[in-house]
Amino acid sequence: MVLLQDKTWEITAPDAALPPRDENAHKGCFGRVLIVAGSVGFTGAPAFAARAAVRSGAGLVFLGVPEDIYTIEAVKNDEAMVFPLSDSVPAALKELLPRLQKCDAVLVGPGLGLSAWAREITYAILENAAVPVIVDADGITAVSAHIDVLDKLSCPVILTPHEGEFKRLSDGLSRLPRAEAAREFAVRRGVTVVLKGHRTVTAAPDGSCYVNTTGNPGMATGGSGDVLAGMMLAFLGQKLPGAVWKAVYWHGAAGDRCAASFGQYAMTPTDMTDCLKSVLR
Repeated sequence: MVLLQDKTWEITAPDAALPPRDENAHKGCFGRVLIVAGSVGFTGAPAFAARAAVRSGAGLVFLGVPEDIYTIEAVKNDEAMVFPLSDSVPAALKELLPRLQKCDAVLVGPGLGLSAWAREITYAILENAAVPVIVDADGITAVSAHIDVLDKLSCPVILTPHEGEFKRLSDGLSRLPRAEAAREFAVRRGVTVVLKGHRTVTAAPDGSCYVNTTGNPGMATGGSGDVLAGMMLAFLGQKLPGAVWKAVYWHGAAGDRCAASFGQYAMTPTDMTDCLKSVLR
């Protein structure tokens, strides 16, 4: 890595290398991961995240969605195991919490919506999880409305805001440069912050900060963040060292491969996921 300043590094390709797999491994060795996502009108987000998690090597991917979009998601997802969640919070948690205890990492928020149901499900996951939890998209909105939920965590939490979402979490960007704002919030709240955008910054609770070097403006499209969240989930489930910032790097590398193949105007999140085949190889 290239040291930019104290505890701040720039990521290069050798840093992001993934380890070879054990020849005797089975699917249980590569993580059981859980995604809670989606709502009426937002059925793409959970599918993007699930496909990216599968493509990034997760052993088993479980996808919980509201029951009124279950059929749509079941058709969209062949490799992920989709299950419905009741519109009653207690009934949904009865289905969800046992699964939460058996997984290696969790993602909550993509396309989940802004309902009271979505907020309560997000808070319940944060309060009950013992494994890493990625809070993305609408999950971040839920957290920003009840920031104190971060003060009683028993699990590692990764927040993945773009700048607009980060401003709802903190006033740091009005006072500090991007890396410093992300670092200050990560240390103060004891979470990992992935501040997305040009040269995405990953700030850890110990104050270390990783600045990404891949990616391009063609990735600025709906669904791109869902792909990134799914990749992070898969890497965390596999317990890869540096899982979060490595996912950021390879997500950008897939975007760069897309831009080279299709141009920045025409590339899509599905193209990015497909390009993982070549960049991760």
